[in-house]
Order: sequence, then structure tokens, then C-alpha cells
Amino acid sequence: EVQLVESGGGLVQPGGSLRLSCEASGFTFSSYAMTWVRQAPGKGLEWVSIMNTGGTTTYLDSVKGRFTISRDNAKNTLYLQMNNLKPEDAGVYYCGIPPHWGQGTQVAVSS
Repeated sequence: EVQLVESGGGLVQPGGSLRLSCEASGFTFSSYAMTWVRQAPGKGLEWVSIMNTGGTTTYLDSVKGRFTISRDNAKNTLYLQMNNLKPEDAGVYYCGIPPHWGQGTQVAVSS
């Protein structure tokens, strides 16, 4: 059974940083591209970033240069380093291999 557990969310001021983690189990983590998506209050899911098995990364234009996706295959863990956070980055962040997603971790950006 695929299990994905996100953590690391919280409340930060604009310009602050957070590092999200996603612990994966139930599948061969190193064999899958891993994705981060987010959902702002009252809005639909928005794709944020993906890292393939070879280490290639792609980002939503609005987070380029501020967010960094990475993975540790030895720990079956995916990360999202988020710097210079903006209020529009707020929402619940999910990691996954579609159609499997974790329960999400809440990110709030407010002064």
C-alpha cells in the first residue's frame, strides 16, 4: 500500500522559509518521479514541482528560483525547500505519485 506522509508546514512571515518533507513507503521510491502540488483555500489543486528518477526538476513558473525540490532515495524521502515565501504560496501542500497523495501539510504565510 502506497503511503505518503508530509510534514514541515507552519506559519511564516513573508520572505521566510520552510522545508517540507514527504516520507514514502509501500513502493520502490527510487523508481518513481515524485511530485508536489498545493491547494490554496477555496481553489483547486495546483502543480508545483516534479523531480524524476534521474534528478531532473521542473517548477511552476511562480516558484522558480525560490523553491527547490530534492529527494533522498536512501531515506525514501522527498523534500521541498521553500524560500522567500509569499502570501500566495499559502495552502496545503501534498506530495505524491498520482493518483496517490499524502494527507498534506499546511503552509501559512502572513505577517
